[in-house]
Amino acid sequence: MWSDVVCPWCYIGKRRLEKALAEFPHADQVEVVWHSYQLDPGAPAEATERTRDALARRYGGPAAVQQMLDRVEATAAEEGLLFKLSETFHVGTLNAHRLLHLAAEVGGHELQAQLKEAMLDAYFVQARNIGDQAVLSELALAVGLDADRVAEVLAGNEFTNEVHADIAQAQAFGATGVPFFVVDNKYGISGAQPTELFSQALAQAWNESRPQLTTLGDGEAAEACGPDGCAI
Repeated sequence: MWSDVVCPWCYIGKRRLEKALAEFPHADQVEVVWHSYQLDPGAPAEATERTRDALARRYGGPAAVQQMLDRVEATAAEEGLLFKLSETFHVGTLNAHRLLHLAAEVGGHELQAQLKEAMLDAYFVQARNIGDQAVLSELALAVGLDADRVAEVLAGNEFTNEVHADIAQAQAFGATGVPFFVVDNKYGISGAQPTELFSQALAQAWNESRPQLTTLGDGEAAEACGPDGCAI
């Protein structure tokens, strides 16, 4: 899944995928890998304004943006997410993505998923400044990352190339926005689609990865030997 930690539809899409996985009988054999994407690479590294104000300059003013935010909040609520979109900050996400790569390196995709959830919750539900290194450090340490290692990553440029490589891969797949999902490198799903579509994709990918034999004959069991011997 390609996503940004300041993308509301990414959080909604995450919940819908999780619902599909909860109903999928082979969920224990599904690995979810989080890939970086930046909706606004030019966003400031330090928050100077609310997201709603930045959006208002691009999408028809405060009233139009508020209607848009209300609609997204209502959809999020249907998935059990109580967003505070009017309070979120317009800020860059490169450091957040670099820490997500650190989490994957240290603890695999399970730890990465824990940090991803913590970041999304902090930004959308708590309206915290996800660009603040103190906030990022707190979230990273809470899921078990080493404090010295986190500080080292935030102080440098480590994992920046990995973030850019993720974005390049999304573009190679044809993604023009997020969330964007790729199942078994065969099926692309763009946007926070309904849970039913994720369930369909999971089932189809599973069945195609394990082709079924077509049994020939008249349907009646022919003579054969089994674990208990041969009938004579």
